[in-house]
Amino acid sequence: MVLVDDPRLAADAALAADLVREAALLAARIRQEGLDVERKTSGSDIVTQADTAAERLIVQQLTAERPDDAIVGEEGTSRPGSSGRTWVIDPVDGTFNFSRGSDWWCTAIALHDEDDVLLGAVHHAASLRTWVGGPDLPSTCDGAPLAPLPDTPREERCAATYLHPPFFASEVGEAFARALGQVGTLRMFGSGTMDTMAIASGQWDVLFQHSVADWDRLPGAAIIRGAGGESVVVPASGVDWTVSGAPAAVADVRAALLDR
Repeated sequence: MVLVDDPRLAADAALAADLVREAALLAARIRQEGLDVERKTSGSDIVTQADTAAERLIVQQLTAERPDDAIVGEEGTSRPGSSGRTWVIDPVDGTFNFSRGSDWWCTAIALHDEDDVLLGAVHHAASLRTWVGGPDLPSTCDGAPLAPLPDTPREERCAATYLHPPFFASEVGEAFARALGQVGTLRMFGSGTMDTMAIASGQWDVLFQHSVADWDRLPGAAIIRGAGGESVVVPASGVDWTVSGAPAAVADVRAALLDR
């Protein structure tokens, strides 16, 4: 168990871990009973009643436990606060996977103030693992400290990534191809936050993806940083790229995205 010097941050981390566990288990139970799937912006951008129920559970508990904090949820929650702190909720990250029966999905939450992200918490219902961490909160999985991220040689790196097919033949696709030159192989699994948990756990090396919303970006970024990695936002080819992982891999991918 990692000891945290800041009692308030430790309490927030414990609350966040409880929230993502409860919400993920609720979503998993709803999936077993059958899902109603609705399209949002495209055939792969969808929402189910499990997403909305899981978000509602988290919001209700945060409202009771942290009434002065703001809340922003992927499924529409927007509550102002007076503390200068905001909780960002992704009730089901990887909803398309979730709806198709894949286990590569999770529930994720982050807390940030006006300057930086403070912590992230992620629960993977299929394995019952919970990750928690942040820039000033050494990252753990089920309470055990994460090992330092490996400094993998460029030709052996594995990237976790995604590029929507309409962007392949575009300036964005060209930037994506440049980034691929900094890794040896890539995987596309469909849950960016679970991808970052695999990186934090030493399975993969770097994630890069463009136009990532805060609820998709901040939980994983916090935990990566708490494990000694880096997470940056890189404006390139007209979009903002999130790049997270081991420091050397992040630096190489960032340079490649900016290289025109």
